[in-house]
Amino acid sequence: MSTSTISLTAADGHEFAAYESIPTGEIKGRLVVVQEIFGVNEHIRDVCDQFATRGFHAVAPAMFDRIERNFEKGYDQEGMEAGIAIMNAIEWDDALADIQATVDHLKDAGPVGVVGYCWGGSIAWLAACRVNNVAAAVGYYGGKIIQFIEEAPKCPTMLHFGEKDTGIPLTDVLQIAGKHAAVEVFTYPDAQHGFSCDARASFDKFSSDKALTRTLPLFTEHLAG
Repeated sequence: MSTSTISLTAADGHEFAAYESIPTGEIKGRLVVVQEIFGVNEHIRDVCDQFATRGFHAVAPAMFDRIERNFEKGYDQEGMEAGIAIMNAIEWDDALADIQATVDHLKDAGPVGVVGYCWGGSIAWLAACRVNNVAAAVGYYGGKIIQFIEEAPKCPTMLHFGEKDTGIPLTDVLQIAGKHAAVEVFTYPDAQHGFSCDARASFDKFSSDKALTRTLPLFTEHLAG
């Protein structure tokens, strides 16, 4: 694969960085990878690279560039507090403008999917509902999705939640699933928040692997071309 940091521009003129990982062989699809609140850090770059090894051209936009460029934190209390502060300062519409620009960067080559984690999981939901030319979306433990439950995805959408996630009540998950029968909603009995991130103490390999075996076929099916 080849990797690089590129520059993209949103419709409002905001320029932001993005990490891009391109497979060397056949491309099965194109993905926008949406960060957690810790920035496009080593883990998110690795997520892109892992998708690239599976044949997906992956791009992770630096969503926090609107507030602080080169933001990259670890999974400690300081990183958590800094990430939450920036997340709360970003308007949803501005975040989605960056997603739209990233989708636009990829769409001429074929269908584009969006996958997001933590805050990015909620962004992935909104991208499925509002962003143009999104062919499929997957959200991992998006705690803000419940705020937008009245909006409906315009593309095939899948959601993953941990049943031991203290930040996302199962009642919220059940409400989302009940409201949107067409959305595939999966829960993992032993999983906490961040269960798919191997840089976190909450990483659960079994749940992460299981979620990936569901995510990859969705993208393979809908992003071919």
